[in-house]
Amino acid sequence: TDTPLTDDYIKSSNYQFNLFGRFINNPSNCCLPSYSGELKASYRRLCMLYHPDKHRDPELKRQAEQLFNQVHQAYEVLSDAHSRAIYDIFGKKGLEVEGWEVVERKRTPAEIREEYERLQREREERRLQQRTNPKGTISVGVDATDLFDRYDEDFEEMPGGGFPHIEINKMHISQSIEAPLTNSDTAVLSGSLSTHNGNGGGNINMTVRRVMSAKGWGEIELGAGDILGPLIGLKVFRNLTPRCFLTAQCGLQFSPRGLRPSCSLMTARHLDQNTMGYLQWRWGPNSAMTTSLVRDTKSSHFTLALQLGVPHSYLMMSYQYKFQDEDQTKVKGSVKTGWFGTVVEYGAERKISRHSVLSATVSIGVPQGVTLKIKYWPNQHLISLFSCALVLLMQESVRRIIEAEESKMGLIILNAWYGKFVSDTSQKQEKAKVIDVTVPLQCLVKDSKLILTETSKAGLPGFYDPCVGEEKSLKLLYQFRGVMHQVISADTEPLRIPKQSHRIESES
Repeated sequence: TDTPLTDDYIKSSNYQFNLFGRFINNPSNCCLPSYSGELKASYRRLCMLYHPDKHRDPELKRQAEQLFNQVHQAYEVLSDAHSRAIYDIFGKKGLEVEGWEVVERKRTPAEIREEYERLQREREERRLQQRTNPKGTISVGVDATDLFDRYDEDFEEMPGGGFPHIEINKMHISQSIEAPLTNSDTAVLSGSLSTHNGNGGGNINMTVRRVMSAKGWGEIELGAGDILGPLIGLKVFRNLTPRCFLTAQCGLQFSPRGLRPSCSLMTARHLDQNTMGYLQWRWGPNSAMTTSLVRDTKSSHFTLALQLGVPHSYLMMSYQYKFQDEDQTKVKGSVKTGWFGTVVEYGAERKISRHSVLSATVSIGVPQGVTLKIKYWPNQHLISLFSCALVLLMQESVRRIIEAEESKMGLIILNAWYGKFVSDTSQKQEKAKVIDVTVPLQCLVKDSKLILTETSKAGLPGFYDPCVGEEKSLKLLYQFRGVMHQVISADTEPLRIPKQSHRIESES
């Protein structure tokens, strides 16, 4: 309130009530004075007033119990210096952030603000990853044959002939995201690009999965590519017993050489807590029968596999050791022998940042030669590349929403931009960094209303951060009851439309 904090007012019942009322009813960055004696006095007085045992009417007793719990919560926060410091800076929302329990209590306000922002970023990253579950890999093949088998007599007189010739001869990039449709249906969009010795291609796949029961699920896959052609597939998973499951899959590939049907059947069984046994039969272009044994523990991973098929039959054994460190370092080695020859591989894998993993593997084969493989896994990067794909999934839902809103002259998003805007008075070399989010926002409209909570909008479906680390805004042009409206909202500012104050007058 605007009342000055005089000694008489501090001792009054109005101040004692407002001391806690401001915490309970208006928890938005309000700083309270630290009068420990007055806090205790207010707490005792309000406890006596709202104690449930002092009320006989059931409804009054229920209301008193709610207020009593709120007062107790307020006292716990305001009487603790660490919690009080968090509340003074961020309000009640700051106390709801997970992770404060591991933060040192001797922190300055600046350190607390920095820790809060870090925890908020981690929470937004977890929410975004849970929503879309992005997965991706980048692998690079390096041909280092010239290091081991050189024709020195042919290159002595050529410029640069004294240096070994090492080249990147292949590369593969893949990425996938998920989009929950209903409680039991999920859509998965994935794509990949590959190149090898100057020749390359790519494909894109769309999968819709339905969970039919606790014991099984089924999915339909549609794919297209510039190498093999369109693909239609069906896959079913079923738990037979608590220790055994079965997977069946069939597909039809439309290749330039005609239709190419295929099917596979796999059964697996838990042999013990850490060991699985697999048996797979596959019919199609690469028919084979494969049996494998996989043992995975906290510190190691072991695989033994035998395949009999056309054209490849082989015996393979691999072992991986996992170091128990923060970087999740792993070293691995494998040997594989069959009709194609023998290949020995060894390498290491390490987490290089919170969101990415890098691995390097050396492969020595007869007659294949020597190859260095480098792989990079970005868990949450490249999201911006696939946000457009997520927007495409929303198009049909948005069309239905717009038809329903038009029929009742409701809320229609005409234009929406998110990012960093530059005014006419800004420097010429500074450019705007914005993305079009019209479709994602229209998809969030329900009953002619759009409500965005107090959090960064970069985490919304179909959004991504076009200017990491810079201040962002959301600019909206929308129509409601046939009248144009416009609003600009800060990134973390809550937004609720339509509003009368957003209306654009006819003169403008």
